[in-house]
Parts: sequence; structure tokens; C-alpha cells
Amino acid sequence: MQSWVDGHPAESLSIRDRGLAYGDGLFETIAVRGGRPPLLEYHLARLVEGCRRLAIPLDLPLMRTELLAFSAGLGEGVTKLMVTRGEGLRGYAPPPVALPRRILQGAPFPTYAQANAEQGVQLFPCTTRLAEQPLLAGLKHLNRLEQVIARAEWQGSEFAEGLMRDQAGRVIEGVFSNLFVVIDGVLVTADLSRCGVAGVMRAALLDVARAEGIKADVRDLPYDTFLAADEVFLCNSLFGIWPVRSVTGHHWSVGPLTRKLQAIARDLLDI
Repeated sequence: MQSWVDGHPAESLSIRDRGLAYGDGLFETIAVRGGRPPLLEYHLARLVEGCRRLAIPLDLPLMRTELLAFSAGLGEGVTKLMVTRGEGLRGYAPPPVALPRRILQGAPFPTYAQANAEQGVQLFPCTTRLAEQPLLAGLKHLNRLEQVIARAEWQGSEFAEGLMRDQAGRVIEGVFSNLFVVIDGVLVTADLSRCGVAGVMRAALLDVARAEGIKADVRDLPYDTFLAADEVFLCNSLFGIWPVRSVTGHHWSVGPLTRKLQAIARDLLDI
């Protein structure tokens, strides 16, 4: 694994960094193909919005330049980008003048079973529920303890992903992916204004739907409505789209809209 800190090769950072102490920062997990990140603009747009909401100053041109250079050096793999508020003294109060830290880490692509994309996956019904916090909803901030706890609920390869719901039982997302359903020809994904992570592939697919004339809706997704859907699939910026074939004894077939969007996602990611 190679890594940069603030634009230079490095293997360590200060123990006073607020990202370590409080999760005070954001991150992006970025696929790199042929030395370039295919969904770069979506990642940067989410990072900009996150920094705006957390009041972390971001030099976007510098971040873009470093990310492109790092990705070119990586060639093929996954770049993890982290932006923290930088160093601070003890206590929650942020420093009067933040000096943000930029961290880039490179890693090989994870290995996923081909059957996940071809035949679909089985979801584990996580008992961990997502807490509602509108101030942080949608952001990919550095505190991911809910996902850590949820992912520890199952072992082995029977389940490729977990299903996460909010405190009211509404379906929100997977542990590391977003979720879409198809209901009477309408593409539907959960409202993430209370909790959840607004993934870049989710954003790209909503844009694709508008461009292709596919009716799409972002709304609350009660569990009964989810079970009654005609098609269900997961998406993220590394694997593209996985159809969902079952959860807790309920089964779906892989539908035509899922397959159409799956092919589009492959093109978006240069897979």
C-alpha cells in the first residue's frame, strides 16, 4: 500500500489529528482504472458538500491535482481519500484556524465473487439500526461505527451484504452500498435526509435515469414496500451493481431494469 500525506509520500501522521481523535473529517473510496478515477467529479462534489457542512476549508484545485497524480501512479486499484480538520488540542472545540490534512492511500481492488453480479446476492438483515442525524445525513464522514457494528453481525460468504434500516424500520441502504428498488416501472431509492450515505454511484444512476427517461423517485421506503418491489439491487463505486435475490426468505428475480442499469454502471466504471 502506498500513501501520501499533504501531497508527499508518508506512512504516519500526528496523534493530535482530529480525524483520529473525533472522526472529524470525511473520506472517499475511489476506483482507479488505467490511472484515472472514472467517477472523479461525483466524488469531489460530495467531498465539497461534506467540507461545507463540517466547515472544513478545502483547496479543491490542490485536492484534484494530488488525487489525479496519485491515481496515475497507482494505475489500477482503489484510492482512499481522507480530509481531516487537521491537528488540535484536547477537547471538542475545533481550532480557530483549521489546517486540514489530506491523506491518500492506495490498495488493490477487492475480490468479489462474479456470481454477485451475475446471479445476485443474499442480504443479511442487520439488527443494527441507523441513528437519525440530519446534520450528518448523506455525508461520508470518518465515524463509521454503525457500519462496523453491523458488519460484525455476520461471517462467511453466504451473505454478500447487509440490509440497514433506520429507527422507524424504513429501508435505507446496505452496509457499504446504496439500495434501489423498482416498483411498477419506477426506480426508487431511499430518502437520505435523516441518515445514510449518499453514494456517488447512487448519484450517477439517478442522473442516468433522468437522461434515459427512466422515472425515478427518492422517497421513504417502508419495509413492506421494499418486500413488495419488483426488482431490488445494490450499487457502489467499486462493484457497480449487484442484483438482490433474497432477504429473510423473500426472493426476487433479476429484472430488466436492473440489467440495463448494470451495463451502464460497468461503462461508468470502465469495468
